[in-house]
Amino acid sequence: MQILILYFSKGGNTRKLAEAIAEGVNGVSGAQAVLKRTDEVDKADFVDAAGVIAGSPVYFGVMAAELKKVFDDFVSVRKKMEDKVGATFTTPGDATGGKETTMMSIIQALLIYGMVIAGDPMSATGHYGVACVGEPDEKTRENARKLGQRVAELAGKLN
Repeated sequence: MQILILYFSKGGNTRKLAEAIAEGVNGVSGAQAVLKRTDEVDKADFVDAAGVIAGSPVYFGVMAAELKKVFDDFVSVRKKMEDKVGATFTTPGDATGGKETTMMSIIQALLIYGMVIAGDPMSATGHYGVACVGEPDEKTRENARKLGQRVAELAGKLN
């Protein structure tokens, strides 16, 4: 079972957070993380995935245009995504820099794709997803692993 971790990263911090999420996915028996940047993902990656965890830096309180373009361009596979697990992560430039509104913009796209949304588990923060300002520290990396694990386990239950 594949879990797509889709992200845009300009400075590298979103990529680092994506890599920690992948560790959590790969720690679940039978799950495999497929880590893809927005410029390398294709429609088959979406359709083949049992879940999509999408991440972006915060740009004006919403997801980066590069991630939004993927959702726009892949709308033809939207109906094939119904009932798969969706989750999100982000990297704002400041603690009050729009992380939750950015996560909500990604969650809106995942909902329109018909996906079942999972926030991070209660053992992490129990909120919309994982976020950090700057490079993820060890606590954030652990929360990211927990999000990846949760999505993989939920996707396994739904499959």
